[in-house]
Amino acid sequence: MRLTRYFLPTLKETPAEAQIVSHRLMLRAGMVRLEAAGIYSWLPLGLRVLRRIEQIVREEQDAAGALELLMPTIQPAELWRESGRYDDYGKEMLRIKDRHERDMLYGPTNEEMVSAIFRNFAKSYRDLPKLLYHIQWKFRDEVRPRFGVMRGREFLMKDSYSFDLDYAGARASYNRMFIAYLRTFARMGLKAIPMVADTGPIGGDLSHEFIILAETGESAVYCDRGLTDFDILGESVDYEANLQPLVDKWTSLYAATDEKHDAAAFAALPAERRMEARGIEVGHVFYFGTKYSGPEAMNVTVTGHDGKLVHPEMGSYGIGVSRLVGAIIEAHHDQAGIRWPAAVAPFQVGLVNLKVGDAACDALAGDLYAKLAAAGCDTLYDDRDERAGVKFADMDLIGLPWQLVVGPRGAKTGMVELKNRASGAREELTAEAALNKLVDPTSQLGGLLQELGKGLSPG
Repeated sequence: MRLTRYFLPTLKETPAEAQIVSHRLMLRAGMVRLEAAGIYSWLPLGLRVLRRIEQIVREEQDAAGALELLMPTIQPAELWRESGRYDDYGKEMLRIKDRHERDMLYGPTNEEMVSAIFRNFAKSYRDLPKLLYHIQWKFRDEVRPRFGVMRGREFLMKDSYSFDLDYAGARASYNRMFIAYLRTFARMGLKAIPMVADTGPIGGDLSHEFIILAETGESAVYCDRGLTDFDILGESVDYEANLQPLVDKWTSLYAATDEKHDAAAFAALPAERRMEARGIEVGHVFYFGTKYSGPEAMNVTVTGHDGKLVHPEMGSYGIGVSRLVGAIIEAHHDQAGIRWPAAVAPFQVGLVNLKVGDAACDALAGDLYAKLAAAGCDTLYDDRDERAGVKFADMDLIGLPWQLVVGPRGAKTGMVELKNRASGAREELTAEAALNKLVDPTSQLGGLLQELGKGLSPG
């Protein structure tokens, strides 16, 4: 994509309302625009990141055996009256009436609706187990929306729901989502730690939050430092096998949010292993049995092996997709701007032409752009007639993993500069060597970039 054709309204000054790093950088990098308190438009750069994250979430849900559907944002109040939550949920629920004066609501979550869907179609134990998920916009009328997309009123969420015949099956589904979540966040360049957590308005008796450590985190967290050394992507995961030992490994060390913190148990750890920090919640998993499927709620039944009616055991599992955009920035930034992990970056390469109008610069930059595009490497080509300082500042601000710089002196001899945004390392290479490093499928970097480039074609 040529920057002269792109819509990237970057800001030099930080808006006064931005309180945390991710909010400041998202506004300055032209990723979002505030429309009302806690409600944002996603501009082209921000939307590309959002779609990258969404795709990773989808791939890991599919790999774990979950099936995607799509439920509406507007729900009838009758479903929530069945479960008893319509009056109990509180002012966070946006209640509305349609033109026929029927009570409706903008869904904050989907336990009721997915239970009604399953109730209508599932009849027998043969229809179990099932894991259903969707990625949909939600609305919760926060009393004080703040921190940009980290605590907005409208947000994109992946929520999945499991239906099983008994507790053993429900726990197996819980474990599937537990491991899928660890893999999802690790693929995004995040170190997420599962922590025992309060079940909140969802209810139930088994719950874990997935927390990434960040100085700007919204809550205090306490954990064993050894958890930061675990690597889920290095584990062999077979979703058809018993995942309990792997889950036990990740829950064997102390980790809890402030609501569930056991000061005595934490104090019993050796001092060098005790970690107190701030954390950002990026996912939450719940097991709640028959809370929604039982006779006092949605009354979901299937015929069991013995011919008797059984209420399926359920769980729900949420990932804040839009929230993750802010969380990743909180974990990956410096004074100059964002430093996107390659897996979620809006573009992989920022190609900078330092002197538009110079014949050698234009020719070399144009050739590089064409070859990067042909190789499937998402590239943002800064072909603006701007000062070099402005171009460098914007590239650092938007944080693409690689910057490929073409200047008038180097262009005469076919030399370019390649900068790694995360490390700051720079090297001067021939144009051919730089291309080989970026797109050669035999190189580790080139193979990764080509694989990532399949998700979104060059603009």
